[in-house]
Amino acid sequence: MKFRVVVTMVLAAACVMASAKIRKTTTKKVTKKEVAAEQKADTVSRSDFSFYMGMAQVGGLKNYLAQRMGVDTTNNMGDFVRGLQEVLKDPTDKKVQAYSAGLQIGSQIMNQFLEQLNQQITGEPKKSFIDVEQYKQGFLAAVTGQGKISIDSAMTVANHQMVYYKDQIAEQKYGPNRKAGEEWLAENAKKPGVKKLPSGVQYKVLTEGKGPKPKADATVKVNYEGKLIDGTVFNSSYKRKQPATFKCTQVIKGWAEAIQQMPVGSTWEIYIPQELGYGSREAGQIKPFSTLIFKVELLEIEPEKAPSK
Repeated sequence: MKFRVVVTMVLAAACVMASAKIRKTTTKKVTKKEVAAEQKADTVSRSDFSFYMGMAQVGGLKNYLAQRMGVDTTNNMGDFVRGLQEVLKDPTDKKVQAYSAGLQIGSQIMNQFLEQLNQQITGEPKKSFIDVEQYKQGFLAAVTGQGKISIDSAMTVANHQMVYYKDQIAEQKYGPNRKAGEEWLAENAKKPGVKKLPSGVQYKVLTEGKGPKPKADATVKVNYEGKLIDGTVFNSSYKRKQPATFKCTQVIKGWAEAIQQMPVGSTWEIYIPQELGYGSREAGQIKPFSTLIFKVELLEIEPEKAPSK
């Protein structure tokens, strides 16, 4: 954001604060001199009006700087004034705009972004992981075009590593879910009527349908209920009393694989290992590494739409 815009925002906020302050003090006792000044307000010159307006908008500025921007208004107002004067000299000065933008971005990095990044990696607020000096060097290298690799390559490495770190956090916190699910599936596989697909998805036929089976890209209409191995129901079209329509490519892998094996008219109970469900992701009541159970009733396969001409 350009610094002049920031200044405008600050002054606007300060103006609001100043206006509020004025409203609060309108009932105070005024002197005869102040009354006279008020009576002559309509005769003040444009020059004087401009001067007074400039003063009036600073009414809440110090509070804003201290509370919103973290400025030490006791010891560092001189530095603020020096920066302000640079902009006021020529608000269109490109060098000043660029310098001010650098100050803004630097402040955001050190006071906001790094803290958020550390929390994403560690899963805990205020816990440090990023090597700040190396981060700063990498940032400056990219900005100045002196990076060892391209920015796109750096993004690829960083994104892959972030996924790894998040998986590690999920494993530490929710690893027991994985073990509980594996043990549950092992016992479930021994039950009468339970069969297993090559991927590891288990299923039990409750009602055998006679219709066609959906293709991989088909759109199907189903009634279903999803629950966790502890019996917690996390989603149900039966409760909503309205069937759901899905494209087979838009659901979790285990669900998509099983539905393609079901003839229309079938009702199956499907047992999905965590790696074919949401894996390390969290989705509402579904915690990472959760084994999922679905009762699925395949009502129909929707006709394919004719290609538009």
